[in-house]
Amino acid sequence: MKTIHFYLDFISPYAWLAFDALPRALEGISHRVVHKPVLFAAMLKHHGQLGPAEIPAKRDWTYRQVLWQARQQGTPMQLPTLHPFNPLGLLRLATACDADGQPNRYVCEQVFRHVWCAAEDAADPQRLAQLAAHLGPARDAASTEVKQALQAHTDEALALGVFGVPSFRVDDKLFWGQDALPMLRAYLQGDAWFDGPDWQAPSQCGVGVRRS
Repeated sequence: MKTIHFYLDFISPYAWLAFDALPRALEGISHRVVHKPVLFAAMLKHHGQLGPAEIPAKRDWTYRQVLWQARQQGTPMQLPTLHPFNPLGLLRLATACDADGQPNRYVCEQVFRHVWCAAEDAADPQRLAQLAAHLGPARDAASTEVKQALQAHTDEALALGVFGVPSFRVDDKLFWGQDALPMLRAYLQGDAWFDGPDWQAPSQCGVGVRRS
């Protein structure tokens, strides 16, 4: 049985789409999922990128696309009243719900639904307090140990080369994005392609131009 490390940030609509689709995408395959909350903003800073919602034209397209994809795959979705927002409170809450900082599927689903199924302010303190009361975390979400656990997940992801969410790690392979789920399934089923030359092909393709 393979273990899938699922790096996620609740701020990402694509992470919600992937989370909801994952059980169906991997149906019939023995696997274990470990959820690891990470701070997407730290990844963007590390790689010198802007998030999709920080580029005006891309922001509009992103919301239209995820609403379309949600309808297509049968995932409930309503945009929050404000996006992007500061997800730290939600990330720390989810992390606090497990002794190892690896929240189970129920916890992650409740947090995702808080953001993407309510059409409200996801970072509203009162709503966050209500969610915390519902989940009953075993640890204080504001504690140093919880903050350090979230930081450790983010540092781990960056060290592995993760640059966005959702990302999945299995063995030494990384899969990025909701649209990579069929590829992830193929790997778990033992597709020989992953042992062939195409997986290594990017290392043989040189960089022709670099922008300053």
